[in-house]
Amino acid sequence: MLTAMTRTVSAALVNCELSFIDRKPIDMEKARAQHHAYEALLEKLGARVISLPEQPDLPDSMFVEDPAIVLDEVAIICPLGTEARRKEAPSIAAALEKYRKLAYVRLPGTLEGGDVLRIGKKIFVGLTPRSNPEGIRQFAVIAGTYGYDVTAVPVTGCLHLKSAVTYLGKNTLLANRAWFAWKRMEGFEWIDVQPAEPHAGNALVIKDTVVFPASFPRTAALIKEKRFHVELLDISELQKAESGLTCSNLLFESSA
Repeated sequence: MLTAMTRTVSAALVNCELSFIDRKPIDMEKARAQHHAYEALLEKLGARVISLPEQPDLPDSMFVEDPAIVLDEVAIICPLGTEARRKEAPSIAAALEKYRKLAYVRLPGTLEGGDVLRIGKKIFVGLTPRSNPEGIRQFAVIAGTYGYDVTAVPVTGCLHLKSAVTYLGKNTLLANRAWFAWKRMEGFEWIDVQPAEPHAGNALVIKDTVVFPASFPRTAALIKEKRFHVELLDISELQKAESGLTCSNLLFESSA
């Protein structure tokens, strides 16, 4: 069963960490409504949604993708690159241990799930201020035990690797290639984001549907030209918290 683990938007979201965008006022009522619509779309597309309770003292806790990487065989719990966010991990670990055995990356290694792009048995990991070489090394050892091949990819222009590039299926990557060392990702077809929409490299794929931010219509048109089915979603208020579409869920198969 396809399962999507999410978490209710924190009342403290207005105090979220920001690295590459300017802080703007967040309408919390609208942000929560957009997150509910996101969860509803996940269900519509066939995922069972497990919504974890709000953590009102942890502003970024909605971004459940960062504290854990869920592979078919194991869930790897990570020390986040921002110390203030490290309290998010224990509750994610507790929620995941029903579905996967757990493994851990340990400090001084740091790693965030937003930097981890898995395509079958190949995993690309962004080398960023949030995910350091030691964290990537430890992750590669754990993942390698299960036959995964891990490649580090330096990122310079954005928060995480998946802020710049995501996999759409059909051997195709959507990307802003100015923001990362894209030549380390060989053998793929590319859809480059429309230049006026530099933040449009993040898409969420569920089955045969590409879920995509409504705020990037020009890039959406480029994706549709390649015959992908695109479902647009308004996350404009959440984007003020440096949100993409992948970061607000942990998507995995489960028999439970």
